[in-house]
Amino acid sequence: MSVPDTPHARLGLLSIFGSTFLELIGYFMLSPLLLLRLKGADVSTTVAGLFVATGWLGIFLMTPFASTVTHRFGRRPCMWLAGALLTICAVLFTLTQQLALWFALNLLSGIAMSLRWVLAEALIAEFCPPEQRGRYVGIFQTLVSTTFIIGPATMAWMGTDNPLTLWTIIAFSTLGFLWTLAIPQVPPAHDTDSAHVGLQGLWQALRAHPIIMLAGFVGGFFETGVTSILPLYGLALGLTASAAAVMVSVSGLGGVVLMMPAGMVADRFADQARGRRTLMVFFASVMLAATCVLPFVANTAWLAWPIVFLWGGAGGSLYTMAMTDIGAREKGITLVNSTAVLVLTYTLGGLMASGMSGALIDWSPTVGFPLVLITVAAMGLIALVRSRNAANL
Repeated sequence: MSVPDTPHARLGLLSIFGSTFLELIGYFMLSPLLLLRLKGADVSTTVAGLFVATGWLGIFLMTPFASTVTHRFGRRPCMWLAGALLTICAVLFTLTQQLALWFALNLLSGIAMSLRWVLAEALIAEFCPPEQRGRYVGIFQTLVSTTFIIGPATMAWMGTDNPLTLWTIIAFSTLGFLWTLAIPQVPPAHDTDSAHVGLQGLWQALRAHPIIMLAGFVGGFFETGVTSILPLYGLALGLTASAAAVMVSVSGLGGVVLMMPAGMVADRFADQARGRRTLMVFFASVMLAATCVLPFVANTAWLAWPIVFLWGGAGGSLYTMAMTDIGAREKGITLVNSTAVLVLTYTLGGLMASGMSGALIDWSPTVGFPLVLITVAAMGLIALVRSRNAANL
């Protein structure tokens, strides 16, 4: 891939890409590992689902205040803080087996991940060339999706009972934090004195980009919310623990295959805004079609693999289009606000999916679980189609 000619921008992009890659490998090794260890300790599927939701809750609670914290301390120091907290939480998970403390650490990890997530997305939009924004956002999202594959696959290869697994997670997290320190000085935001922060800034961003935020919600529901609960769904289908964990990797593979091409296609439209909306409708249609096949998985288990692949690819591509659209419209603190709202709606989708999916799988894995997912996918597609038509796109 080509990189921007400015050394400052090149260093910024490489530092964000590299540090994110390492930290997320650790994060996506840790999440299924803890989930499967909880199940091994005879914790109910419902409680295990709530544990996953706790991480999303941390992201959801922190995101509204990301622009306030960033405005106060600066974008680069906040990236350092987030990386340090993720590493500390990984270390503490090795030192305790108390369920209540695991919930608390998972909440803190979510808070740190929220801050890093918002800032990484916003800084990439700042550093990348405007005419290739879709390409660079797609590359970054593809990089993130590879961690969905590498993290769980590495965990499955090392084994859930291997004491070195947690220490490997700590090593990845530490290396990612150290690479974060290489992010160069970020120029002052042009709207530091004029942009609103906190809840008022978020409200303005939501009003400015409502349909983009809806796309973020649906993408989060399927790409990460449902994906995070896939090990439990795999176990309900009768898969082994390792095979169930690899379902998360298959979801990530969908993002790897589809998101970068989606970003590159979006850049090629003469009217890029129209192109992004058209692609959103396309990927929402793919997501609904894949979800409608879910009721047949109980009798044909192999269907779960292509469905999971399409969920990851279509959900991630929806988010890629939404982030590209925001990056094309906003800069500075306003961009941080808009990115925070997108992450908030994406997180809300993930929180809802992971929080209720465990109970749905316990209650009705072949009827209730598929019906709820089909309903969400259908509502998202209808809203995106109506928005495109209303805007005469």
